[in-house]
Amino acid sequence: MKLNLKKSIRTFFFMAAVLAQVKCSSSSDPVEKTPVDPPVVNPPVTVTNDVDFWLTKGDQSVLLTKQSGILGFGTTTNTYTNIEVKESQKYQTIDGFGYTLTGGSVEVINQLNPAKRTALLQELFGSGENSIGVNYIRISIGASDLNAVPFTYNDLAAGETDLNLAKFSLEKDKDLIAMLKEILAINPKILILATPWSAPLWMKDVNSFKGGKLKAEYYDVYAKYFVKYIQEMKLQGITIDAVTPQNEPLHDGNNPSMYMSAADQGAFIKNSLGPAFKAANLNVKIIAYDHNCDNPNYPKAILADTDAFPFVDGSAFHLYAGDISALTNVYNSYPTKNVYFTEQWTSSTGQFGGDLKWHLRNVIIGSMRNYSKNALEWNVANNSSFGPHTVGGCETCKGAITITSGDSFQRNVAYYIIAHASKFVPMGSVRIESNSGGNLQNVAFVTPSGSKVLIVENDGNATEFFNIKFNGKWVATSLEGGSVGTYTWK
Repeated sequence: MKLNLKKSIRTFFFMAAVLAQVKCSSSSDPVEKTPVDPPVVNPPVTVTNDVDFWLTKGDQSVLLTKQSGILGFGTTTNTYTNIEVKESQKYQTIDGFGYTLTGGSVEVINQLNPAKRTALLQELFGSGENSIGVNYIRISIGASDLNAVPFTYNDLAAGETDLNLAKFSLEKDKDLIAMLKEILAINPKILILATPWSAPLWMKDVNSFKGGKLKAEYYDVYAKYFVKYIQEMKLQGITIDAVTPQNEPLHDGNNPSMYMSAADQGAFIKNSLGPAFKAANLNVKIIAYDHNCDNPNYPKAILADTDAFPFVDGSAFHLYAGDISALTNVYNSYPTKNVYFTEQWTSSTGQFGGDLKWHLRNVIIGSMRNYSKNALEWNVANNSSFGPHTVGGCETCKGAITITSGDSFQRNVAYYIIAHASKFVPMGSVRIESNSGGNLQNVAFVTPSGSKVLIVENDGNATEFFNIKFNGKWVATSLEGGSVGTYTWK
């Protein structure tokens, strides 16, 4: 009896539903004779993360921090600007990114306690998750102005000479050499560029570390000075990859410094330095100039000399004057010769946000888009008083690191400028095509492992939305004004 009652109730509600549907239908609508199946609901689409993204903001609220948002390639259209990366179009191979390891940098880093000192060197030069992978360093042959005092490796009493370099000694750089050995233990493949601020005084036409010229009668012995330096560094287990004949040859007001015209440098290279390297069987690059972008005619004059040309690997630049496009000017004139960017300082009076923008736009992105094989900021480290430095040397040069006590240090803007490239673009990477314009300044690379790297700087003040387009798909993202992002994907 109960079963029949339940069956009757089910029949009643079924017929009521059918009648209701008939009543609500138009005359042309078919009448459903059976209950409607529930609609099929597709499961939500899972977007996988294809692109990793590290961010630094100009207000320092975010500093080289990997972002947690999901960036997946797709084809959903939008109205954003496209930065299209094309791996098929390749440019120069990259040697690396880094700093100058000055004698002053070594002195202050050595003031850290052993554990902190080791940790800092690993962070700077290592390849671990918390390291920034610096893979190119510049050092001075003798003292730079960021040593406590000036010196060369062949300092003599006034009136003495040493044509056989019998008194040549690296002793005054023993601490630098010891640190280089530690760095090489961390990264055996790091490239080292060496450059002098001054020749020994007895070779100059003034008895002063500041200014003066190299006497032509000492060209050959000065070339042997370079050879002896390279050979003795090699005996210490340190391979010098390249040299420049003179740091900032047109700036003779520093301490130490030495003036060297283009004609003099060309003569020194073709008559003395190049032949000396060849005779000693040294496979060490000679890179001309090593000064500002306002005078591309200096390296071009050397490269135009058919006798100097075979000895010169390329030209090096700084950007305290001129425009970064000078590198392309020289490269286009002599495309078989390399260009390098070897120094740019950040000032103790500068602001983090302004320096981050300017240096990313010019030193990192600008140099790379103008064919440079490397990009170097100035000194690695200093103390809280922006020392040590020589009397008359730079008093406001701010290192990438400030050593604040025996167990602490702070990371400055130059640290992040270099880290946004060095951590992601290893030696042997190749610059590839990416369109750049407006506020979104950028440069792209493919690494030896096949990863793609895109560095983007928002040179404006407002947030910019844009797509990273690659192989017909794109990722939508954004950067606040004054921020820099490094994006990587396989």
